[in-house]
Amino acid sequence: MTIFKSIAIASALVAGTAATAQEKFITIGTGGQTGVYFVVGQSICRLVNRDSAKTGLKCTAPSTGGSIANINAIKAGDMDMGVAQSDWQFHAYNGSSQFEGDKFDKERAVFSVHAEPFNVIARADSGIESFDDLKGKRVNIGNPGSGQRATMEVVLDAKGWTLDDFALASELKPAEQAAALGDNKVDAIIYTVGHPNGSIQEAVSTVDAKLVPVEGEAIDKLVADNPFYAYSTIPGGMYKGTDADVKTFGVKATFVTSADVDDEVVYEVVKAVFDNFDRFKKLHPAFENLKEEEMIKDGLSAPLHDGAAKYYKERGWIE
Repeated sequence: MTIFKSIAIASALVAGTAATAQEKFITIGTGGQTGVYFVVGQSICRLVNRDSAKTGLKCTAPSTGGSIANINAIKAGDMDMGVAQSDWQFHAYNGSSQFEGDKFDKERAVFSVHAEPFNVIARADSGIESFDDLKGKRVNIGNPGSGQRATMEVVLDAKGWTLDDFALASELKPAEQAAALGDNKVDAIIYTVGHPNGSIQEAVSTVDAKLVPVEGEAIDKLVADNPFYAYSTIPGGMYKGTDADVKTFGVKATFVTSADVDDEVVYEVVKAVFDNFDRFKKLHPAFENLKEEEMIKDGLSAPLHDGAAKYYKERGWIE
C-alpha cells in the first residue's frame, strides 16, 4: 500500500512539474479603468483563468492608453491581444491614417464586441446643442494613443477644423474627464464608449449635462465612405438630462491579436468566451445584446487568426 502511495505521490509531482512547465502568461491590452474596454479584458481573463489548471494559461488585463496603444504593443510583442476600435483595426492592417508607412500586416482579428458610439457630453450651461457649437469652447479631446482622441481628429479633419478652433483642447484620460466637467474646467468631453457607461453617469450626476448629437453632412460622408463606421442612437432616458434619443455615429469594439501569437493560445481564449457565452454577457450591461454570429464578422477588417477560425469552424459558424 505504501509503495502504491509513493508511486501516486511521485506521479502527482511529475504531473505538477509538467503543468508548471507548460504554464503560459498572456496579457490583454484594455483601456481606461472607467471604460468598457477594461471590463472586456478583465471579463475575458476571468473566463480564461477559470480553466487555467487545464489549459496552463494565466491571463492579465492591465489598464492601458486604449486602441492605438494596444495595437502598437501587440505589434511590438509586448502584449498578446487587445481591444481596439474597428476603425483602428482597419487602419493598422491597411497602413492608413495614423498607421501610414507603419502597416501591421501580421494583425489578426479575433472577434468584435459591443457597439461604441462617439459621444459628446456638454454642460447644460455651456450653450452647446450640437457638435458645431463646440467651436470656441473648452473641450476634452482625449489622451494621445486612445481611439477616442484619434476619432475626434478624424471628425475635425472631416469638418475642416483644427485644435485652434477650441478655446481649450485638453488631453485628459477617461478617468479624469467627468470630474473636469463637474468642476467647470471644460465645457464638454468626448468619449467613444459603449452604453451604459459609469463615467458618463458620474458626469451627469455631478453637474447638469446632456449628450449632444453628432450628425450632418460631414458625418454622413464619413459613414458612407468608411465601412467601419455606422450611425448609432443612444436611447433617451438612459442618462439624467438626456430625455430624447441622441443620434451619433460610431465604431465597434474589436478584439485583436498578431499572427505571431500561438494558434492554440488564441483558440483557448476564444473557447473560454464562447463556451461560457451566457456568463460573459452578464459581466457588463454593454454585453447583454451580443450575438455570436455578429461578433465573428462585424467590424473585422483584418484576417481572422487561425486559432479563432479553428474554433468557429468547430462550432459550424464558418466553413
